[in-house]
Amino acid sequence: MMKKVFLVILFYLFSQVSSLANERDIRLNQLFNELKENKSKVAFIIEQEIWALWSTHPTDEKLTARLEEGSQFVRDQNYIKAKDIFTEVINLDQNWAEAWNKRATVLYMLGEFQKSQDDIDQVLALEQRHFGALAGQGLVNIQLKNYEKAIRSYEQAQEIYPAMRSPKIMIKQIEELMKQQTI
Repeated sequence: MMKKVFLVILFYLFSQVSSLANERDIRLNQLFNELKENKSKVAFIIEQEIWALWSTHPTDEKLTARLEEGSQFVRDQNYIKAKDIFTEVINLDQNWAEAWNKRATVLYMLGEFQKSQDDIDQVLALEQRHFGALAGQGLVNIQLKNYEKAIRSYEQAQEIYPAMRSPKIMIKQIEELMKQQTI
């Protein structure tokens, strides 16, 4: 009898977690559709809502708190401590794209460009619409002198988020850089 009660409770908990994840996915899909259709000020508000969803773990408040703690270390420019926290979060949930994205950012700031790219690959495998990771990939590939790939990254980010300003600016700068190197 106890085993049956336990299984019913366990099933209920899993269905609640699954339901929350489905609601999150549905909301993200709605936001990305709106992002493509809206211009600057409205798009910025939608962007902030997407970031809020990405930065909130779908099922674990403690992981959300740890991610925020790591983000505070980034703001304080304590990149090593931030990297350690983001690595811990990744080890606890390897399917949370934003944990990979945060660590990719820190690795970039530490000058570990290939490792940053490796983490960006993980982000994009989990969330191919991650315009932040695509823009970060552009920066990484500039450092790695993969200019064509950098341009493609910014083009992809712009396709997802047409009102995003950095892709337009960065593509022009990369094209100028490429012209200067061929002279």
